[in-house]
Amino acid sequence: MQLNDVHRGITKHRKRKRIGRGPGSGTGKTSGRGHKGHKSRSGYSRKPNFQGGAMPMFRRVPKRGFNNKWSVTVFAVNVSRLNDAFNDGDTVTLQTLADKNLAKGTFDEVKILGDGEISKKLTVQAHRFSKSAEEKITAAGGTIEKIAAKRTPDERVAALKEAKA
Repeated sequence: MQLNDVHRGITKHRKRKRIGRGPGSGTGKTSGRGHKGHKSRSGYSRKPNFQGGAMPMFRRVPKRGFNNKWSVTVFAVNVSRLNDAFNDGDTVTLQTLADKNLAKGTFDEVKILGDGEISKKLTVQAHRFSKSAEEKITAAGGTIEKIAAKRTPDERVAALKEAKA
């Protein structure tokens, strides 16, 4: 390759292709659409999953399992990580956990687990606590505040029935 070959065939300000402007233009008559067929017609549109009439891939692939749209994703944080990240007397909230990169991603609830040791007096706010985590936090002189979790579908139905009555 020569240095003068680098930009050969590249035009910065190429004129737009004028389609259907006679046989001399190179794109006259059928305007680059070819003869007959679905794509040659005006108003042609194809669904993104259409595969030429063949059985589509999403119907050929076997489906397994069940995707529960009401399931709750719980993010777990160990007591030892709280001990490392926070100072004595701090309040641990969902926001402070996110700020210190202890609770990442998308989740519905946070659960504090009892793995490791804690020596600092912390006020911990979370949706759930394991028994060992509760014992360790209170033994270190800290306090626990449970955040109300999202209502389950059964609880929502019960609340609607109460409102009607």
